[in-house]
Amino acid sequence: MRMRHKKWAAPELAECHYFIDSPEKARGKWRSMFKNSEAPLYIELGCGKGVFTADFALKNPNCNILAIDIKSDVLAVARRNIEKLFSDNNSTNNNIILTAYNVANIDSVISEDDKIDRIYINFCNPWPKKKHKKRRLTYATFLEKYKVFLKKGGEIHFKTDDDELFEESLEYFTEAGFELHDVCRDLHASSFEGNVLTEHEIMFSNEGKTIKRCVAEYVG
Repeated sequence: MRMRHKKWAAPELAECHYFIDSPEKARGKWRSMFKNSEAPLYIELGCGKGVFTADFALKNPNCNILAIDIKSDVLAVARRNIEKLFSDNNSTNNNIILTAYNVANIDSVISEDDKIDRIYINFCNPWPKKKHKKRRLTYATFLEKYKVFLKKGGEIHFKTDDDELFEESLEYFTEAGFELHDVCRDLHASSFEGNVLTEHEIMFSNEGKTIKRCVAEYVG
């Protein structure tokens, strides 16, 4: 579903001190843009309305998270969700940065100097048609780009409701030299603790769909 253009989005993001409107200029310098530049640096690709980003950052104040989405309008909604959650918990956001960019060109805004500790890919578009599978954020060409800036021992945390995407992504990870951990085909029925929900996870779970999860470690 396409999000309608929001006239208030651009003005609100312009006033947001943790929104970066020229991410190319931050390439190789992302760590220095956070208050605690020594903290682990995570990125969420396709952060949507920021439900995961906000909750994760609040629960993990000693970690920094760079949340990326292609649409500025949806990032404006994410900003509102972040502000509300932190306000409701009498806390201040010092560990989130938002930016708008096409993940297909992620190497133009993140470099090996950024030394990313972890990547979150939550409920990305499954692109089920064979001719479109190369657009998946877990596809081989994307994984090769991630390997440039992901630390050795760094991880990709992947969640989806789509069975085919999940099983084929496991193959992509293995073929690209990642080591699989915590492969789970029914997350909510498992004993895993510390799961942070996303808006799509809530929606799909309510529809009766099972949530799949895995961790892919970059072993270098």
